[in-house]
Amino acid sequence: MRKLLGERTIYVDPSSHSCFTTIQAAIDSVPSNNKDWILISIKAGTYNEQVVIPGDKPFIHLKGEGMGRTNVVWEAHQYMLNTSTFGSIADNIVVSGITFMNSYNYPPNENKNPVKPAVAAMISGDKSAFYECSFLGYQDTLLDDKGRHYFKRCKIEGSTDFIFGSGQSIYEQCVISVNGGVANPDSISYIAANARSSENDSSGFVFKRCNVTGTGTTYLGRAWKSYSRVIYSNSFLSDNVIPQGWDAWDFVGQENRLTFAEYECNGSGSDKSNRVKWEKNLSPMEYLSFTSYAYIDTDGWIQKLPLNVLD
Repeated sequence: MRKLLGERTIYVDPSSHSCFTTIQAAIDSVPSNNKDWILISIKAGTYNEQVVIPGDKPFIHLKGEGMGRTNVVWEAHQYMLNTSTFGSIADNIVVSGITFMNSYNYPPNENKNPVKPAVAAMISGDKSAFYECSFLGYQDTLLDDKGRHYFKRCKIEGSTDFIFGSGQSIYEQCVISVNGGVANPDSISYIAANARSSENDSSGFVFKRCNVTGTGTTYLGRAWKSYSRVIYSNSFLSDNVIPQGWDAWDFVGQENRLTFAEYECNGSGSDKSNRVKWEKNLSPMEYLSFTSYAYIDTDGWIQKLPLNVLD
């Protein structure tokens, strides 16, 4: 981790009388329109609270003690803009070593609630990076809402459209875990539902060197909006990926506008011989334009983060 000039540390430890006992209280203590990186160091444990970084509190690094060790758990559903377990609205945010869970439908094999949209995290700020975090849910787990985002060595688990939104994001070396067929053995899952809405929209989800695995059968993605863009590159695709691969959803007849593509993937689910005929065949240079960091970082923001996420 890089120590930056002006950076200070705030500690969260429920067992200590000299630290903040909740993550939200620590965030609330950050001055509005802060301009220097502030590290919020969070002790291992389970925090049953809803956590929000508001738009006027940029330059925060939330640092837990590891996936499955520092856990934020909340149970809410339906109106996703204010019920997510974690909401990150500010620009210039880094989160590392934390698990975010929406327990309304999770874990699906132990939960009897009716299935509803239940968001574990909503990311709406620009220049946001997540390193070794996990996002656990069932329907609509991760709302990659808007802005440029980078996810490295994370785990995202769910069943229905569990990575969705209008974000412009690269997911690198992440585990994409499908938990379909658990709550409903006959259900078919959908991993990514990107909401790119026009030809000039820069939104898109790029899965680079990821591992797609899990239970049940799944599509790689479906079109939430008319110019949806989802790309898998050099990733492992397990046999739960259905042969067709992609679903045009409400945009049948407009498939030429969609950019759903795969490049040099492997695994039994990567056989493209029965893919939908309208899957895009991009050139190596086109793939490079999406998989290089320049797709999300033309101004060097990743290099300026307090954590070297590119290692």
